[in-house]
Amino acid sequence: MSAESHAYADVDPEAALKFAIQHIKGDRVQIIEGVIEPVSPTWDHEAAADSIREQIGPVVRRLECVSGSGDLDLPGSSNWYVPDVAVVPRALAKGAGALLPDQTLLVVEVTSESNADTARTVKRRRYAEYGAPLYLLVDRQERTCTLYSEPSRLGYTHAEGPHPFGRVIRLPEPFDLDLDTSEF
Repeated sequence: MSAESHAYADVDPEAALKFAIQHIKGDRVQIIEGVIEPVSPTWDHEAAADSIREQIGPVVRRLECVSGSGDLDLPGSSNWYVPDVAVVPRALAKGAGALLPDQTLLVVEVTSESNADTARTVKRRRYAEYGAPLYLLVDRQERTCTLYSEPSRLGYTHAEGPHPFGRVIRLPEPFDLDLDTSEF
């Protein structure tokens, strides 16, 4: 029995994995450090994200942006994130399948029991490495919010917080907005 030769060497594993998760029927998934994870937030989780979307909505429209939970690709890594909220320029969102973190104005992750450590460490480091200018971590387990800014390849160089829920968080320019965290 002879073995047939296959040309699998030309297949880019990163591209193949990211292509595959975009074509999974049903639930949305993300890739965290090479591990495929379903995105299935609870209603309580969604309520926190919705509160943020409602509060930033007027500013998002003024900035000619959109907010949502669209896909963010981290090229050169085995990461494909679905943030709870991201704010991106409307012009970039049109026709885009996925954007890059440095194309956002703000990324928000709301923790759940199953993903709290990932949002606190892995995603925070990766969002900074890929240039997301602002990262708001809404930590429902710790009942705190932290706003990270000034991204670098080694992480965010500035953090406001952690602040307990109920304290106002100031989102800097271009938002220039006080975010009420009492509903989280």
